[in-house]
Order: sequence, then C-alpha cells, then structure tokens
Amino acid sequence: MTATDTTPAALRTEAEPARPIQTRSERPTSFDPADFGAPTGREVNWKLSDVRRLAPLFVDEETEAGDEPGIAYDVDGIAERGLLVESTGHDAAPRGEIFRPEDVVSAIAWKRCPNALHIRLPEGQEVAEPIVARLHGLGADRHANAHIVIEAQPGSIGTVVLHHSGSARYAQNVEILVRAGARLTVISVQDWDDDAVHASAHQAVVADGGYLKHMVVSFGGGVVRVNPSVRLAGHRAEGELYGLSFADAGQHLESQVYLFHEGVETRGDVLYKGALQGTGARSVWIGDVLIGSGATGTDSYEKNQNLVLSDGTRADSIPNLEIETGDIAGAGHASATGRFDDEQLFYLQSRGIEEEEARRLVVIGFLMEIVQKIGVAEIEERLAEAIDEELRRGAGLAPATRAGA
Repeated sequence: MTATDTTPAALRTEAEPARPIQTRSERPTSFDPADFGAPTGREVNWKLSDVRRLAPLFVDEETEAGDEPGIAYDVDGIAERGLLVESTGHDAAPRGEIFRPEDVVSAIAWKRCPNALHIRLPEGQEVAEPIVARLHGLGADRHANAHIVIEAQPGSIGTVVLHHSGSARYAQNVEILVRAGARLTVISVQDWDDDAVHASAHQAVVADGGYLKHMVVSFGGGVVRVNPSVRLAGHRAEGELYGLSFADAGQHLESQVYLFHEGVETRGDVLYKGALQGTGARSVWIGDVLIGSGATGTDSYEKNQNLVLSDGTRADSIPNLEIETGDIAGAGHASATGRFDDEQLFYLQSRGIEEEEARRLVVIGFLMEIVQKIGVAEIEERLAEAIDEELRRGAGLAPATRAGA
C-alpha cells in the first residue's frame, strides 16, 4: 500500500510537488497545529491508530477560565531533592533544544503548555534512588496538555519514572537530553483507568559516550499511543529501547518507535513485547531504524514479539530498517506474532502442572524478559504483579486458534 502524503500544505513550496512520505526521517515538523490539520486515519502515521477515540486531542482550543485541571502532579519528592528546575515560558532553555512536533497532538500540547516540568540530574553525580513523577488523571472528561523535560547533565547517572494513573484526555510531550557521558534510564508506565485517552511523543538525543535506556510499559487506558524517537548523535552513543504492553478487550495500545544512528560507532537495541486477550484487544508497533551516512561502525537491532491469548485480537507489527552507509558492524530486525507454544505447554503439563497454570507461566516468562531489564527491584516487582493480575482477569486464558485478526 502506498503511503499517504502527510506533508502539511503550509510546509510546502509551490515548486515542491506533493509526494508520498517514504521514511520516518522525512516527516515534516511544525510548532503550529494548523500546519497539520486533524488526522483522518489515511495518513501514514495515523492509519493504524484509533483516530475516532483520539479525536478529542486533535482540537486546538483554549481552556475556559475556572476549569479544573485534568492532571494532578505529585512531584514533591523530586523538588525536595533539588532535582526540579523552574521552567517558565516556551523559550525557557533547554525546552525546545531538540523537540520538534511531528503531528497535530504534539503541536497542540506544545502550544497549550507554556510551562514545562523540568527534571535535571546534577553533573557528575549518581542519583541512587529512582526519581518518580506521579501523574494522576482527574476525570475522563478532563483535558490536559504537558511538556516534560528530562535532562541528564554530563557524567550523571539516574532513573526517571513517569507513572500515569486515573483517567483523562492527555496530550504529552517528553523531551529527553542525555549529555556527554551521562547514563539515564527513563520509564513511562501507563497504568490508566479503562476510559483514559493518552497520546505522547518522546524525543531524545544522546551525546558523546552517553547511554539511554528508554522503556514504555502500557497496561491501562482505553487508547494509549506513546511514540519514542531517539537520536544517537554522539560518538559511541548508546540507546536501548524496550517496551511491554498487555491489551485487554477494547484496549488500543500503540508505539511508533524511531531510532536514528547519527554518530560514529553508535549502538542500538530495540525490543518490544506485547500480549493480547479479549475481543477487540489491539496492539500496534512500528519500528523505524535509520543508520545515517556518517554513522560508520554502527551496531543496531530491533525486534517485536506479540503473544495472542484469545481470538478476536489484532496485533500490527511493522519493522523498518534504512541504511545509508555500508561501513557498519551489524544491523537487523525481526517481528513475530503467534499463539502459545504447544511444546512449552506440553512440557509443563507433563510435569504435573495444570493447563491454566501452565499458560500463565508461559505468558509471565515471555513478558518478564522486558520487566527484568528495568533494573529497579521495586518497579519490577510491581509490574510482575500487574502481569499476573491481567492474566487472572483473562477468563481462564482460553487458547487461541489463530495469530490475530
């Protein structure tokens, strides 16, 4: 299927004819929502999204005076530790240093949120305890926009967790800056109520010798669309992008991942895993990796795996790899979607484990590979419990007869 042209008319010149957008790197950017217009579902970056339920986030409107906020932020612990920086106005550095909206939701969030939440790791220091920002939605009819800046100064080490709960219509931008030699882990947990709508654009840049571990964990929400974009700009910059999702009946969980190898001898690893159960459960994963012309010595790999637990589900998985230089250490991609491995079930049952428990163990083993990469024992334990709870709500884990709808 030919990609639909998503170039906003305001961004074209008369001499430049409209043409299909072929790669992620060609997508236009703009801070003006009017340059994009409301998606119809035919655009290349929206054709697999639940546009109908996301539609409230496409409207660029002023919030009426006196309206209650849509999101409550619990950041007191961060402020007390001296890790929160005042950021007032669109031009407050480093906001906007690398962030460029790629769609109308992101552009509206930029425009309607003048003040950013700025979390900063001090230069040359290790912040031992995870930095947790709790974002709680105050109602499914409440609308909220946000811009969050996470900055790891040179030589710093730390972990930042964005934990989402409650319900809201939430448009969010997250700008991640990993300075030279810094090592940063960012974990975004979507633990929303079933009626929440959340669309988020994460954009990151990693400088010389820097390291970023970026994780997207989605369990709750009616529609959740978290799209990370990471640019490995520096010499020997490293990026590990991991994702975990568990879609129940009626849920739409989506991630469009972009990893751009720009610097020399960069290393990237992308691994997203998802499980689906219940009629109408839907997951979407699109992985785009670009190895630039100057990114010699690059080593990159991306993989997506989905486990289907019942009929009536759908998992879309599209890996893309673009290489502009032949001087690389290695590159590859893989994608697989399927039901339970009958041999694994047979092995467990042959050792006296009941079928339902055997299925539960197979799913936990499949997803725990991602959980164990978090590196924070408390968070790993909570996520393991969440996976177990999802499975026990799954009506006995009836075996699937096909890999997806």
